[in-house]
Amino acid sequence: MPADTTTLAAILRPAPRDRRPVDTVRVTSLVRQLLDAIGEDPDREGLVDTPSRVARWWAEFLDHDAGSVDTVFNHTTDADGLVLLRGIEAWSLCEHHLLPFRLNVSIAYVPHAKVLGLSKLVRQLRAHTHGLQLQERITDQVAAAIAKAAGTDDVAVYAEGEHLCMSMRGVEASGVRTITSCRLGRTASDPDLATRVERLATATWR
Repeated sequence: MPADTTTLAAILRPAPRDRRPVDTVRVTSLVRQLLDAIGEDPDREGLVDTPSRVARWWAEFLDHDAGSVDTVFNHTTDADGLVLLRGIEAWSLCEHHLLPFRLNVSIAYVPHAKVLGLSKLVRQLRAHTHGLQLQERITDQVAAAIAKAAGTDDVAVYAEGEHLCMSMRGVEASGVRTITSCRLGRTASDPDLATRVERLATATWR
């Protein structure tokens, strides 16, 4: 369900990513055991280097460094101003099945005294997708992080997700999209602004 709320405090919660770095040696060993357990020969050609490759991937994904996410610039306030990025693609991993899901994300906010560098909006998203996650949680966390960095509650995040845990297992519902949103401040309380943001944010969605 979409997470629509009007206060930043309502969605701030402990991050689920307080974790140790990936132990690639142990992961390599565990992947060898997994291959053996599912009836494969981990020493056959094609699989012999798979455990180490998988371990490196887990380290690259989970130990990802999003870089600087809070670069801001002074801004002369304009009550009608709006910054919106749409079509941001990101990948994450479902914490229930360890299967990937792909997101198409739109991020919008109304600057007050400062604006964020545009690349920082993308970096904020990346900072929350590289982990074992839920689409709903990502949507909320990105909105909260941008509100904090930009110094404004007027933030909205919309995400359209395709989850492989639905597409390739269980109901095998290929092509189904999950929509989540988090709207803070005036993006929830001001009907005109809310309508404008949603129309722009979801304009390219199917």
